[in-house]
Amino acid sequence: MPSFRLKTLSITLLFASSLTPWAVQAASPEPVKAEHGMVVTAQHLASDIGVAVLKSGGNAVDAAVAVGYALAVTYPTAGNIGGGGFMTIRFKDGKTTFLDFRERAPQAATKTMYLDAKGNVVDGLSTEGYLAVGVPGPVMGFEMARSRYGTKPLAELIAPAIALAKDGFVLEQGDIDSFEGETDRLAKDPAAAAIFLKDGKPFVAGEKLIQADLAASLSSIAEKGTDAFYKGAIADQIVKASAEKGGVLAKADFERYAVRELEPVKCNYRGYDIVSSPPPSSGGVIICEILNVLEGYPISYMGYGAADTVHVMIEAMRHAYVDRNTSLGDPDFVENPVAKLTDKAYAKDIRDKIDPFRAGVSATLIPKGFGESKETTHYSIIDDEGNAVAVTYTLNGSFGAGVVAPGTGILLNNEMDDFTAKPGVPNLYGLVQGEANAIAPGKTPLSSMSPTIISKDGKPFMVIGSPGGARIITITLEAILNVIDHGMNIQEAVDAPRVHHQWLPDKVFMEPYALSPDTRKLLSAMGHNVQIDESWTIWGQATGILVGGESLSDIEAGGGARYNGAVDSRIGAGAARGY
Repeated sequence: MPSFRLKTLSITLLFASSLTPWAVQAASPEPVKAEHGMVVTAQHLASDIGVAVLKSGGNAVDAAVAVGYALAVTYPTAGNIGGGGFMTIRFKDGKTTFLDFRERAPQAATKTMYLDAKGNVVDGLSTEGYLAVGVPGPVMGFEMARSRYGTKPLAELIAPAIALAKDGFVLEQGDIDSFEGETDRLAKDPAAAAIFLKDGKPFVAGEKLIQADLAASLSSIAEKGTDAFYKGAIADQIVKASAEKGGVLAKADFERYAVRELEPVKCNYRGYDIVSSPPPSSGGVIICEILNVLEGYPISYMGYGAADTVHVMIEAMRHAYVDRNTSLGDPDFVENPVAKLTDKAYAKDIRDKIDPFRAGVSATLIPKGFGESKETTHYSIIDDEGNAVAVTYTLNGSFGAGVVAPGTGILLNNEMDDFTAKPGVPNLYGLVQGEANAIAPGKTPLSSMSPTIISKDGKPFMVIGSPGGARIITITLEAILNVIDHGMNIQEAVDAPRVHHQWLPDKVFMEPYALSPDTRKLLSAMGHNVQIDESWTIWGQATGILVGGESLSDIEAGGGARYNGAVDSRIGAGAARGY
C-alpha cells in the first residue's frame, strides 16, 4: 500500500493529556488580533491575499474565493482546483448556507472497480493515478459563491494567484516541509515532476516555484469563467490524459458537474449554536452527535485531560463513528438519518449505554449485515460586517493522485478512495465503511470535512475547521471543547494535543504528550487500547477565529479584541492575518 501523508486544507471565513491548560498556554503564541477582518490559512501568502481583498472592500466570500485560488498555487499538497470541498457561510444577519463542491464519481465508475477477479481490493487502484480521480468541483464552487454572495469580479479575485503562478514565489522552509516524502510519487508522473521537482530532486528553501501551465489555466478561468474548466481545453486535456493512463473520466462528466447549495446541519451545545456541514459530509452530523452526548457530562468540572473526561469522549466518538461509517452517504443516493443522529434524545440513549468505568467494545456495535471484516486544508475568514466563511477543500491524499494532466498545471485528486471499495475493508484513512457509501456513477463520496461556524445570542462566536482525514471531526470537536469547556484561548485550543477514536480499528490514538502516563494507565485499566501516533501530518492543522476576545473569559470580561485568529502551530507556512 502506498504511503500517504494525510492532509486537509481548512479555511474559516467570518463576515462582519499531560498538558494542562496553563501548559498549553505556555507553549502557544498569542492569537493574532484585529478589529476589522481576519483571514487564517495554511499558507501565509494566501492569508495576505485574503486580507488585501477585505481591505479593498470585498466581503468574506470574495476573500474566500481569492484565497482558494491562491492556495492552488502556494499550497499544492492540498490547496487545489483539481479536488473538491465545502463552504459554510454565516451572513451578518444570521442566515446561513452551505455549498457542496465535492468531487463526483465518473459515469463509468462501478461498485467493484477497485476489486480483483476474486473480489479483493487491489492496493493502490483507488489512490494512485487517473483511475483514482473524481470530477473536480472547486472552480464551480468558488464561482457559485462569488456570483451569489460576493461583490467583486472573478478576474480581480483570481489575479493574485495568476501572478504567483506566472512569476513564482520563494519557498520557505514551511513550504518545503509539505513536500516531505513525496519525491518518489511525484517523480512517477512526468508532468508533476516537471513542476514540483528540480532536476528530479526536491526544491530547497530559498528557491522559486514557477507554475507556467497553472498560470495559463487560471488565466483562462479568469477570462471564460467555469466554461474554461468544465467545457473547454482544460477538461479536454484532463480527459485525454485519463484515457491514455487508465482512467475513466469523460468530457460529459465535466459538462454535467453541478454544485449543490444545501441547508447546513444545526445543533446547540451549552447555549452555543453550531452550524456545520451536512451530507455528503459526515462532519457536521457527527460533531453534533458527539457534542449532544458530551453535553450530559460536566466536562469542565471533570477537567481537561482527566481520565474520566477522555473516557466519555472516546465512548461518544465510538458510538458516533458507527453511525458515520454505516448510515451516511450522498443525499441524492441514500436517506441520511440526520434528524435522528442529531436528536438530544438519541444522545441520551447513547449515554445510557456508556459504562462510566469500562471501555466499550467496538465489535459489539457492528450493525447486522454490515459486511466483512490527508491531503486537505481549511481556512477561516471574517469581515468587518461580521460575515463568516469556513472552507475546507482537499485533494484527499497529499498531492492527490500524484498526477498532473499535461499542459494544465493542475494536480488531480484521489478522492475515489473515500468511497467504500468493499464493505469492511479500510480505506486510506483506516475507515471501515458500509454500503451507504458504495461507489456509483455521479455519486459523491462521504467526507469528514467539517467547516464550522458557531454563534452565541445571535452573534458570531467562533469559526473553526481542520484537515486530517477521518480525524477532521475529532480535531474540530476538540477545538470547540477546548474553548467552551476548558477555557483555552483560540491559539491554545487549536494547538492542544489530541486524541481520536473512529470505532474501527478499536484503538485510541493520541498525539505525543496528549495524555499523562497516569491518565493512560487509568484508561488502560478501563479496557482502552491507547496508542501514541507520532505522525504529525495525520493530526491536521486547524485554523480558527474567536470573536470578542481571545478566550471565553476574555469575551465575558468585555475587554478583548474584536477578532482573534489562530493558525495551528503544526503548520510551518500558515498565518493568521488581520487588519
